[in-house]
Amino acid sequence: MKIEIWSDVACPFCYIGKRRLEQALEQFEHKDEVEIEWKSYLLNPDLKPESGQSLYEYLSKAKGWSMDYTIKANQQVLEMAKEVGLEYQLDKVRIANTTDAHRIIQLAKQKGLGAQIEEAFFDAYFTKGADLGDHDVLVDIAVRVGLNETEARQVLENQLLNDKISQDIYESTQIGVRGVPFFVFDNKYGISGAQPLEVFTRTLEQTYGK
Repeated sequence: MKIEIWSDVACPFCYIGKRRLEQALEQFEHKDEVEIEWKSYLLNPDLKPESGQSLYEYLSKAKGWSMDYTIKANQQVLEMAKEVGLEYQLDKVRIANTTDAHRIIQLAKQKGLGAQIEEAFFDAYFTKGADLGDHDVLVDIAVRVGLNETEARQVLENQLLNDKISQDIYESTQIGVRGVPFFVFDNKYGISGAQPLEVFTRTLEQTYGK
């Protein structure tokens, strides 16, 4: 069974959805037969954040909200994350254009390290306040998951693997993806969003039975 996941590492629901799928897989009798492929999706490809701008500052300015309201509006996200064992530190999140992060993700996929780099980037962004727009930060994370430092820097400095990112995004338009996370099970069933655990469990069973 193959599961394809369209995701952006700056999407809080993508990390939550990842955890819910993992929890469902832990209960799935045939989990060792499941292959997962991560696909690039850019929520805001043209984003040009101010240096060091926090998530709350960005949302407050973009939405015209007060800072108090911005923090309260994100409380549900914090609670959803906590339900799956994630301790989001949204006050530490630094807004970044994630295109470069996706270049590293595409490199990692070629090396069989796609799952590892996704987890590392999610954790860095949502719990540690890492700036994923900083090349040194991206390379440091890449090296920690097992990628070659020189190769990672070349991908970033020469803006390589754009074709791989574009291909993933094109595929998402072909199947009607309007937001992420989006999970496709063996080209048979799709799940949009960080759905409840039972939805993932049921879809795994339905897909395997086909």
